[in-house]
Amino acid sequence: MQAIVRDVMSTHPSSVQKATPVKEIAARLRAYRVSGFPVLDDDGTVVGVVSEADLLIKEAVNGTRGRFASLVHPKETRKAIGVTAGDLMTSPAVTIAPDDTVEHAARLMYTHDLKRLPVVDAAGRLAGIISRTDVLAVFDRPDEEIRLEITGQVIPRLSEPSWYWVRVKDGIVTLEGTPETMSIGREVLNQVRRVQGVVAVRDRLAYPPAAAPAAPGPYF
Repeated sequence: MQAIVRDVMSTHPSSVQKATPVKEIAARLRAYRVSGFPVLDDDGTVVGVVSEADLLIKEAVNGTRGRFASLVHPKETRKAIGVTAGDLMTSPAVTIAPDDTVEHAARLMYTHDLKRLPVVDAAGRLAGIISRTDVLAVFDRPDEEIRLEITGQVIPRLSEPSWYWVRVKDGIVTLEGTPETMSIGREVLNQVRRVQGVVAVRDRLAYPPAAAPAAPGPYF
């Protein structure tokens, strides 16, 4: 069974309003030791994210002078003169839903190079925060627990479990046995890779030979 975001997210996230001043944002980043905050509208809807990187842009661009000023992107120039979270924030925010998988959260973080994702409900209101540390927590699952899920739930849904031997060490699954067909074996491997806590799968299956094509019939 795959972990979902609500299983690992922080349910009491810190946030700021669009009108929160830059000085307060900087102080809260230091106090909470986080890299950024969701920015909320008056009704609690997530409208953006303000991060330490946004504040660094303000400092860096304000210190740019002379011929280097022409190299600054207009968007960064606008952020440099901003005084509130609404001025500095990146919008729209990349968000995720509580019932999305942790795998999907990891993919979003990797694709967008993010450290944290706001978790929003169906109305777009803040429900939590999931961080890279939260995502990596799924790999703390005990090896025996992983093995029991594979042998007791995953394989029986697809094949005869007595035909397989499963070993799990440090999250790495070694799978041996003889599936009925190559396609069934490939699907077993695919589902095992999706089990929470699996780091990698070593394919040691003995696949049956592919069926020979039927001989052509006689021509008349």
